[in-house]
Amino acid sequence: MGSEEPVHYKVAEAARLAGVSASTLRLWETQGLVIPGRSETGHRQYSADDVVRLKRIAWYRTERGLNPAAIREALEAEDPAIDSTATEGDTPQGVGRKLRSLRHDAGKTLEQVAGDIGIATSVLSTFERTSQGVTFRVLHDLAEYYGTTVSKLSGEEESDNRSVVRAGEWKFWPETSPGVTVQVLADGRNMMDCHRFVLAPGASSDGAYKHEGEEFVHVLSGRIEMVLDGQEFHDLGPGDSLYFESARRHAWRNRHHGETVLIWINTPPTF
Repeated sequence: MGSEEPVHYKVAEAARLAGVSASTLRLWETQGLVIPGRSETGHRQYSADDVVRLKRIAWYRTERGLNPAAIREALEAEDPAIDSTATEGDTPQGVGRKLRSLRHDAGKTLEQVAGDIGIATSVLSTFERTSQGVTFRVLHDLAEYYGTTVSKLSGEEESDNRSVVRAGEWKFWPETSPGVTVQVLADGRNMMDCHRFVLAPGASSDGAYKHEGEEFVHVLSGRIEMVLDGQEFHDLGPGDSLYFESARRHAWRNRHHGETVLIWINTPPTF
């Protein structure tokens, strides 16, 4: 007789069990306190262990009055083996830790890098520790700063090459940016980055970025606004596509009241 399937809770269910609101859970996720798993369609799934962790976080917040950093330290002190930054598809080192290693190799301080990128030192420090809390644009800017790509930092080239990737068997980028889920549609080192983006309502790039190559975006569901060079606006719905040179500064935002799902291809793999 096979083992029982693990129990998974949706955001609303996990929030109710922990005695907090769903928006609080999303905030704790951006703070790196708890990182839920993902369903095949990219929806958050909390395990029974996650719910136990949520209850401990709630207790530390209300009974002890601890801030997020102190809560994380307290949880790690309870069980040092717990690493809330690990997610499906993540590498053992984590994106934040990879960037910290690159910073050390470059002989840079947190203050120097944060100043060059244009973000608060505290934001960079938290990201290096938790792999959480930076926007999509900032993640790109950090990768460019160190002469690498987001795909490489996410461990995409470290995956085994699969000729066929079945529906629901995608590997995931570590979710560093709130509301942005990236699923890898083609493994390994290829001439194209092939991704499936799942954007929560309101998710955005938080500004424009550019790099080498060409890009193709196809909307499967929802609605997205693409802005090229700050002056060319495209409102794309289901079935619409956009092809553009990656050297053009591009920004985007999910304008749909629900999730927006995209196929996004970049060649060569420079993002």
